[in-house]
Amino acid sequence: MSSTVDLGFFDAIQASMENEATTKDNIRSAVRELDRTNRNITAVLNRVHSSSKEQVPALCAQARIYFSDIQTHISDLTKLVPTHQYYKYNGLWSGPMQQACFLATLTMYLEHERLITVEELEAFFAVKVDLDNNITDFQISVEEFLHGVVSLTNELSRLAVNAVTSGDFSRPVRIGRFLKELYSGFQLLNLKNDSLRKRFDGIKYDIKKVEEIIYDLTVRKLIVANTDPAQDTARSGVEVQA
Repeated sequence: MSSTVDLGFFDAIQASMENEATTKDNIRSAVRELDRTNRNITAVLNRVHSSSKEQVPALCAQARIYFSDIQTHISDLTKLVPTHQYYKYNGLWSGPMQQACFLATLTMYLEHERLITVEELEAFFAVKVDLDNNITDFQISVEEFLHGVVSLTNELSRLAVNAVTSGDFSRPVRIGRFLKELYSGFQLLNLKNDSLRKRFDGIKYDIKKVEEIIYDLTVRKLIVANTDPAQDTARSGVEVQA
C-alpha cells in the first residue's frame, strides 16, 4: 500500500527551518558586534558629563573613530539579510540600530549644537535612511532614526544638570531652546507607532526639567537673559562686561 503522506514535504520544511535558524544566528552574531561598538561609543560620550566644554571636541573625535566599525557591522548585516526579507528579521537589530542613531545624533549635537540631518546620518553609517517607507534592501528606517532623536532629548536634559555642576551656566539655556524647537518639529508628525508616540510624549518632561534648571539659575542671578533671542549671557558671580 502506497503512503498517503509525502515525507519529502516535511524534509523540505525542516531544511527551510534550519536555514532560517542559521540566518538568525548569523544576524545575532553581527548584532552583538554592533552592540559592543555602541557601548564603546557610549563610554566615550558619557565623559562629556564630567568634562569641561573645552574637552568635548576631543571626546567627539574619539567617538567618531568607532563609527567606522559600525559601518563595518552594518555592511556585515547587509550581506546576511536575505533579499526582500528586511522586515522579517528587522527586530533582531532594530534596538541596537536605534542606539547607534542616538549616538550619531548626540555626537553631531555636541559638535555643532544642532540636529543631525538625514544626509549626515547616512554618512555616519554608509547606508541610506528610508524616507519612502518602502524598504527592500537594508536601510535605516524612519522609526529607528526618530527613536534616536527622542533618546537625545533625555540625554540633553541630563547634560543640562551636569553642565551647571561644572559651571557652564549658559548651556542649559541653549539646550532648552533646542529641545523646544525639536518638540515643535515632532508635533508636526502624525505618529502612529505606539512606542514612538509614548516616547515623544516624554519629551515635554525633559523640557520641564531643563526649564526648572534655567529658572533656578535665573533666580540665583547666575544667568542673564539677553535681549537678542539668539544669545544668552552667563556669569559666575561677576557681571560679564559688554
